Amino acid sequence: MYEEETMRKPLLLVLISLMLMGAPLPAKGNKTRIAKRNASDILNPKTFNGRSIGTNSTEENLTWSLPKLEVTEDHVAEYLSGVLSTRLIPAAYIVAMIIGVPTNSIILGFLSIKTKTFSTAILYCSLAVSDLLFLLTLTFKVHYHLNGNNWVFGEAACRVVTACFYGNAYCSIHTLMCIAVKRYVAIVHPFTYKSLPKRRCTACSSLAVWAVFIIAMVPELLIRQSYHLPGLGITTCHDVLPVEDQSLSLLLYYKLALTFLGFVPSFLVTAFTYGSILRQLSKSDTDWVHYIKASTLVFIIFTVCFTPSCVIHFAHYVTLYTSGQDHFYVYYSVTVCLCGLHSCLDPFLFSFMSKTTRSKRTFVRLRGKNISIST
Repeated sequence: MYEEETMRKPLLLVLISLMLMGAPLPAKGNKTRIAKRNASDILNPKTFNGRSIGTNSTEENLTWSLPKLEVTEDHVAEYLSGVLSTRLIPAAYIVAMIIGVPTNSIILGFLSIKTKTFSTAILYCSLAVSDLLFLLTLTFKVHYHLNGNNWVFGEAACRVVTACFYGNAYCSIHTLMCIAVKRYVAIVHPFTYKSLPKRRCTACSSLAVWAVFIIAMVPELLIRQSYHLPGLGITTCHDVLPVEDQSLSLLLYYKLALTFLGFVPSFLVTAFTYGSILRQLSKSDTDWVHYIKASTLVFIIFTVCFTPSCVIHFAHYVTLYTSGQDHFYVYYSVTVCLCGLHSCLDPFLFSFMSKTTRSKRTFVRLRGKNISIST
């Protein structure tokens, strides 16, 4: 035993000396450099594997760090790559923009001068601004659809465009409701209308509508909207979301409340006010046939343009919540084109209503008295 221990000690000394000779101790100034080299030895294989999946194109650099989703349903892939979403829908948006942007700009310029002379101009200014913002957001959506539903403007722009798209659509609906209420009070309750501070009321109602929908769009700005779909090679904006994710569990409740409260109350109020206006004017001795026809046309266009998209949008989130099915979203994408149609028709409806009511002062005979009002 003693001899074995005496033999081991020289061998250990020889091994240690050989190790020291083969791997000399680093100098003090080289510690940082060696630490970096060791770190790169660990990270390089991962970086190499990540680059070898795709090319070094700009699109790869933009989408490499985005969260990725897998599309499991065939109809989703068919919609995202089909003619409907990549050609027909953007074509409808382009037509709405070509007509709506210049006409709303002209109406807005005209009404900005008239806001001090008649109170309705404030509401129409608010409507023109809302329609213009809605139509301008369509420029990004047109590029998105024509690019194969591939979003290239980044996550922040996707959130802003989504919030403006929905916010201005509902803002237009509620502004039209305010215009209908103002006409209702002027015609059905003319004495009350005469005593009201009209410009203050219309300004406050416009500001209230904008404030409510800016607050209502905050969740759209907080929720991630863009995801990369490796199977299709595109980055979608708002079209595909991981609804089953726990962090987005409140999204369905928010959408259900937004689609219901954003349309149903305003539709019921608008229907009641126009019905009351038509009923009241039919009792008048004055010939209001043209105004009745114009009011009926305005309400029909309001119903046709906004009801399908809002009802289908609500049905989409109901079925998504109850059964997890998302087939209604395709139909909603088609019917939302009607909202763009209404945005480009609003200036013409304003001109039509202005000529019908002569826009200045009109004398209406109600309850046996002549009353001067402005509608």
